[in-house]
Amino acid sequence: MDASDSSDADATDAAAAPQRSPDHHRDRDHDRDSDGMLAEQLLRLTRRLHRIQSRQLEPIGITPAQFRLLRTVASYDAAPRMADLAHRLDVVPRAVTTLVDALEASGRVRRAPDPDSRRVVRIEITDEGRATLRSLRNARRAAAEEILAPLTAGQREVLGELLSALVDGMPERRC
Repeated sequence: MDASDSSDADATDAAAAPQRSPDHHRDRDHDRDSDGMLAEQLLRLTRRLHRIQSRQLEPIGITPAQFRLLRTVASYDAAPRMADLAHRLDVVPRAVTTLVDALEASGRVRRAPDPDSRRVVRIEITDEGRATLRSLRNARRAAAEEILAPLTAGQREVLGELLSALVDGMPERRC
């Protein structure tokens, strides 16, 4: 094959390839930039919500992670095992132990023996823990109201639907 055959083949390949406008690449880059911007906005909103919630939880003397564990313990019909909590929270068991230690020291939960197995420890919420949960729910509601204040009722509804679509569309993942 000589040089003229090669250039003819290149021209044929180019003619057979789908013609894309220069805007095609720009549109794809714009979509990626938009997705990146949305991700950044979600991260900023999450950090802001966490800061507001932490500020409101501080006077109660509890961290957001402890609040999450307390809510999880209260969601069970019967006192859960540490392993149940670790699985539900999607964390390593050691993280649950640390949180339970802190909540037990503050009188919000207690460790109780399992009636069927001496090796199993159950975590029970105390009356103090239930009272704390009521206070925490109010703090959480106040944090949400502060974040959502700029939105109308209709916008809040649309946001809720969009967030549900994102959360429900996420594949389950175990660390």
